[in-house]
Formats: sequence, structure tokens, C-alpha cells
Amino acid sequence: MLGMKTYLGWKIDFLNPEGEPAFAGPDSVSWRVFKNPIALGIGGIAAVLLEFADARIRSGVWDHSVFKTDPVGRSQRTGVAAMVGVYGPQGAARRVIQGVTNMHARVKGETPSGEPYSALDVDLLDWVSATASYGFLTAYDRFVAPVSEADKTRFFTEGEAVARLYGVQHPLTSEADFHAMLCGLLPRFEPHPINTEFLDIMKSGRAAKGVPKGLQSAVVHAAVSILPVAVRERLELGSEYDLTPRGARVVRLMGAVAERIPVPQSPAGQACARLGLPATFLWKSPEKQASMLRKTQEGLAASLAH
Repeated sequence: MLGMKTYLGWKIDFLNPEGEPAFAGPDSVSWRVFKNPIALGIGGIAAVLLEFADARIRSGVWDHSVFKTDPVGRSQRTGVAAMVGVYGPQGAARRVIQGVTNMHARVKGETPSGEPYSALDVDLLDWVSATASYGFLTAYDRFVAPVSEADKTRFFTEGEAVARLYGVQHPLTSEADFHAMLCGLLPRFEPHPINTEFLDIMKSGRAAKGVPKGLQSAVVHAAVSILPVAVRERLELGSEYDLTPRGARVVRLMGAVAERIPVPQSPAGQACARLGLPATFLWKSPEKQASMLRKTQEGLAASLAH
């Protein structure tokens, strides 16, 4: 099948079945945010730090995945799962999410302090979902383009269906929800060598081969910069992780360039083509997008009338 590709072990077709919707639409905030690789890189690193702050999640990932031997690959697989939830046909998204849930069902154990954990614990599922939403949206808002309060609310609403498929009981509806959840978990958070080891790997050049290490370092520092201050203090991520003014300019420039250059063969581009839109749709101006959507809908209505 033309669109079928293997993404880190998962066979996913973002081009087919033709016309099958995703859980969010092409005019959604989610499709706008997730097409930008800079926002995804920054947001993904921040989300991992927020998750690893809790010993239960840190132990579950460290003891039951390949993270300690292949942190880049494991992070990429997490990213692919997120892309399927946003851009994939609903059938493919359900299949991948069920596979992830099946794997999570086997993840149980104890932290070094003896506290039991299970990857299907509701509070852990809720927090992992919250960190991803917060990380990606905040990264896009800070380093790509400002997101209005109304669009932030839309973003959270758009992610609810997928979050519930993962077993999340309390998906975010606002940034206030995130900070309320954080307030309840913050006393548990602690520094750990795994956090700094993860950041060192992300800065090393292994995360994106071909991208200069200096740029990857700037992305890591940008990720640390969007952590809530109280979390950064708990994790003891000091001034060595500060994002310099020059680094911020570099990251914003990369985000702006990524926002303008279409990638038709990406999941975002293929999802547009699946729905009868140009593969470059998401990189057009809002006015052109509105016109394209209108023409596509009119064409669909005309075909149905016949």
C-alpha cells in the first residue's frame, strides 16, 4: 500500500483509508501544533522531565523499557504514538493505542524506596497525558507562535478522546487543570541522575543526527525553560541549563522556519492528502486554509448529491 510505512516497529498508513477522519480535524489547533518539529522536540523533552520527576514513572520507564539503552529510540516511539493520535485514521490510532495499553498492562514493580507502581495507575496515566499536552502546547506558544486562550482551550478539548483511549480519567481542559494536578504531585518530585543523563544524551547529537550539537543543546535548554519554576527547583536543574538570549533567538528562528517549510511526506502532510486537501495545507496561511477547506467541503457535497 502506497502510504504504509513502518515507524519504529509500527506499520501505519497516514494516507489511507482515503477520507477516514482523525480524532482532530485539519482546522484544529492540534494539527497546527504537531506539524512543527521544533515544538515537538522542546515539548517532548519537557514532558519527559515532568514525568521522571515522579519516582513511580521514572522507575517504570527505566525498569521496563529500552530507555536506558536506547533513550532516543524510545522517545521517538512515544512521538510516533502521539502523531498517530493526532493525524492517523481513527482505526489506526485505536490499534496503536491498544498496543501501547497492552504493553503498559505488564509494567508493574516497586520504586527503589519500595513504593509499588503500575503503568495503568489512573493518577500516573493522568499525569503522563497532562505533561505531553502542557509540553507541546507551551513549546509552540513560547517558541513558534503565540496561542490565544481560546485556542489553548480548543487544544485541550481536541485531545480528550485520545487521552481517554489511553485510560486517562481526568484529561486537561485548561492550563489551570495542569497546575492543579502539579500542585498535588509536587511534594513527590525529586532530583535524580537519570534526569541529567537524559539531558546529556539529548544534547549530545544522538537525538537528531545531522543537526549541529549547538542547536540540539539550545532545544534542551528551551525545554528546561518551560518547566514550571517549582519543578525546575525540585529537579535541581541549575543555571547551567539556562537558555541564553542568543539560544532563544536561535530556537525561535528554527521554529519559524519549520512553520513555513512544507513536509508533504510527513504524517501531517499525508493526513491532509488522505482528507482530499493539498499535502502542503497546514503550511498555508489561515486565509488560504479556510478557502481550501471550503472548496473541499463543497466538492464533497457535490459528489454526494450525485
